Order: sequence, then C-alpha cells, then structure tokens
Amino acid sequence: MARKGSSIRLSSSRISSLLLSMFATFASFYVAGRLWQESQTRVHLIKELDRVTGQGKSAISVDDTLKIIACREQKKTLAALEMELSAARQEGFVSKSPKLTDGTETKKRPLVVIGIMTSLGNKKKRDAVRQAWMGTGASLKKLESEKGVIARFVIGRSANKGDSMDKSIDAENSQTDDFIILDNVVEAPEEASKKVKLFFAYAADRWDAQFYAKAIDNIYVNIDALGSTLAAHLENPRAYIGCMKSGEVFSEPNHKWYEPEWWKFGDKKAYFRHAYGEMYVITHALARFVSINRDILHSYAHDDVSTGSWFVGLDVKHVDEGKFCCSAWSSAICAGV
Repeated sequence: MARKGSSIRLSSSRISSLLLSMFATFASFYVAGRLWQESQTRVHLIKELDRVTGQGKSAISVDDTLKIIACREQKKTLAALEMELSAARQEGFVSKSPKLTDGTETKKRPLVVIGIMTSLGNKKKRDAVRQAWMGTGASLKKLESEKGVIARFVIGRSANKGDSMDKSIDAENSQTDDFIILDNVVEAPEEASKKVKLFFAYAADRWDAQFYAKAIDNIYVNIDALGSTLAAHLENPRAYIGCMKSGEVFSEPNHKWYEPEWWKFGDKKAYFRHAYGEMYVITHALARFVSINRDILHSYAHDDVSTGSWFVGLDVKHVDEGKFCCSAWSSAICAGV
C-alpha cells in the first residue's frame, strides 16, 4: 500500500509540473504577442524619424524621441523573450521569463545630462539661462520627467575654500538645487579641462543617460531640436558629436590660446580632430570610459582639446554636426543669450 501511495503522489507531482510548464508556455507566448503588437504600433515613429532627420529637419520632439527609445527597449525585451522560448523548446521546459511591470509606468531612462560650465561670479548668466530654457523648481523637474533632459550648473570651489564666494554658491544652490559642485576643482581657467572631465565622470556615475553634454552658461538650448538630433545617433554607442575642427596649435606664451605642450603636436603644430565651442555631446559608453580612467586621462590647456584627446585611439565615431556650432546663424540647437 505504501508503494502504491508513493506512486500516486509521484504521478500527481508530474502532472502538476506538466500543467505549470504548459501554463508558463502559454503565458510567455501571450506576453510575446502583446509586446510585438506594441512595437508594431510604434515602429512608424522610427521610420518617420529616419525620414525627417535624413532631410536635416528637427520636427520630432523629445517626447517622440523618448517613445522611440521605449519602443527599442521593448524590442530588446521581446528578442530576449523569444530566445528564452527557443531554449525552452529545446530543453523541454519553459524557463523563467523576464520580469514584467505590474501596470505602473516604468521610470524613463534620461535622454541627456547637460552640464553647464559656470563660474563663481556668473549669477546673472545663470539666472538668464534659468529664465530662457532651463527653468527652476517644478519646471526643472518637468524638464527631467517629461523630456528626459537633466540640466545642472557645474562649478568648482574658490581658491580660498570657504570664503564668501563659496558661501554665495552654497546659498544659491540651497534655493535652486541645480548645481553640481566639484569640491576638488579650483574654479580657475587652468582647471577647465579637469572640471569637464570630472563632470562627465560624476554624471556617468550618477545618471544612466543616453548622452552627456558639455555646455557653457551663455547659450540658449533648443531642447526639442537637441532631442531630435541626438535621436539620430541612438544606434551609435560611441558617438562624439559637436562642431568639429583641427585648428592651429599656438606656441607663443602671450597668445590667448597658448598651448604649453605644443611640442607634442608635431612640426605642423595642428591639433587632432575635436569638438569645440559652446556645446558638444558624448554617449554613455564614452562618459563611462572617462569615469573609469579619470585618474590617468591627460589634460591640455583647453577643455575641448583635452576631451578630443581622450578618444584618440578609441573606436569612436566623430560626428561633425553643424547644429552645435552655436555661434553660427544656422545653428538649430544653441545660440547666445
């Protein structure tokens, strides 16, 4: 009788396992079907983006850009689910499927973190930026939550730490909460390269964004134009985007753009290709590279040259994007304020 009871329990256990496996299989196919339908309804956005950006226009807003990103994330989830289903067929059972949301909206990945380089005495410029495009308080939070754009002023400390200038910045930040304060950077022209490097490192460590942008505090940024331009490079994991040039290296100490290490650039004294000017952008992978190697990346006299030097020798796509030439009348992304 004991053997018979044991046999019945074993048979019941096998039936339960089979039913559970069948249920999991049907559930997985159902989820896959729903994800496929969702991606099909949105795929026209990607086609429209390719059409518009191919014509040099910027008609697609950041909202549409974020929808495209979400669509691509869903396609990745679908591909992973299909791989699991294929493995389940080969092994004779259904493996665990990726966790799905419970119906609540998942947190959007930020599109871009913009670090606005500012100085201790530039409060009027910062106020102009806040009024022109960045916003404060609720409007700044709305820019982050709805547009996926995180904007912060980036500043170092006074050479005399703790003086009235430092206290003024701390007081301003307590009111606006829109600063990245780099305590180990002295706010001085000769530390500009270090300041940009530590901004990229800090931002990459804190925010998992698609892109990271360096800007200055006297430009107006067209957020929708920036979003549609960056969306065209979502498939380039190592894109370095900006107004590109090579430029002359100046060896005269009294010259405005003097480069103390001019001898490193050869007899013709010409810089390597790099983004210059008021604004340029790098992808998440490049920002992570800067973060990991921050202690060994060399800095030259000028921050834009330094940034370009960090990517020499890497498999990086240099994108010469005229829309980032903020001083040009044709710039669609940035202009002086």
